[in-house]
Amino acid sequence: MYPEVRRAVEAEQASGLDLRAPGFDLAAHREEVRLANLAQPREDVAAVEEVDADGVRCRLYTPADALPGLVVHAHGGGFVLNDIDVHDAICRRFANRVRRPVLSVDYRRPPEAKFPAAPDDLDTVVAWLRREGPAGPYAAHGDSAGGNLALVAALRNPGFFDVLALVYPFLDPRNGFPSWELGAANGFDPSEATWYWEHYARTEADYDDPDLAPLLSDRLGTLPPTFVATAEADPLRDEGEELARRIVETGVETVGIRCLGQTHGFWRHAAFTASEPLVRSVAGYLDQHLS
Repeated sequence: MYPEVRRAVEAEQASGLDLRAPGFDLAAHREEVRLANLAQPREDVAAVEEVDADGVRCRLYTPADALPGLVVHAHGGGFVLNDIDVHDAICRRFANRVRRPVLSVDYRRPPEAKFPAAPDDLDTVVAWLRREGPAGPYAAHGDSAGGNLALVAALRNPGFFDVLALVYPFLDPRNGFPSWELGAANGFDPSEATWYWEHYARTEADYDDPDLAPLLSDRLGTLPPTFVATAEADPLRDEGEELARRIVETGVETVGIRCLGQTHGFWRHAAFTASEPLVRSVAGYLDQHLS
């Protein structure tokens, strides 16, 4: 890991946060993280609008002199954590870099609403866009668990999205790839990942549903051009790169990159020097296919 990443991981470990601890107050933790993120500096964007997409809360970020098209963004957080407030700063940056409106989706989260509530909410947003949205073109984008949801949205709605971009997607509910051996020392303990999946799935049988575990999908060939970014020191690295390989084998245009020295979560934090280059790389790939 790069020194700044190592320091961030060490600080997180020193905090003693344990989602799995008996009596852990999930609601209080969500609110603490939300308020902490809203207190961070953020870029101005020309317009920010709260949107009701047939009952799914969304937030639309429109940059100055916006180009045609729209990016649907699904936030990360293990399906359980984070929301559109936590991702407000990165969506502002992202909209300004991609030069197009970004629609951030506040999908339902477990344990209050288990699978398939979140992908169903993305479907609702797609249906709303078909009826109420601009003519397109459209992109799907997500990070971590949001990468899973963006991928599933593209698989469930073939032909709707013109391009797909995923940042260290969270794909394998059984944590079966070798990069999980990196483990807790790199800031993402396998037991934490298991906790997320156990909250998301209704039963273990859901682990074999391609709408939860999209690496199992037999419809990868229906995807639009796809960009997949992974982080070298991220336990999710191998599953993201395996996804890219499987998509390539179907004949779909695919670009995969590995960000050296980085671990999970860096993309949305401007303090990491690799964040801005990756945001611009994703924006450039989307621009290539939305223009």
